[in-house]
Amino acid sequence: MAKIKVTKVRSAINRTQNQKRTLEALGLKRIGQVVEHDDTPNILGMIKKVNHLVSVETK
Repeated sequence: MAKIKVTKVRSAINRTQNQKRTLEALGLKRIGQVVEHDDTPNILGMIKKVNHLVSVETK
């Protein structure tokens, strides 16, 4: 399974509760924090919800 790196690049202030929870579910708390996930449909759907707050890099 492919891996992807997700980096939080923008703040979650003034965002909806769903977007804040999605960032937390991805494991992102601080700006600049990087997490690595498998390339699954569940993870890709969560990234799509908050794509304006994160950057994605494939490995």
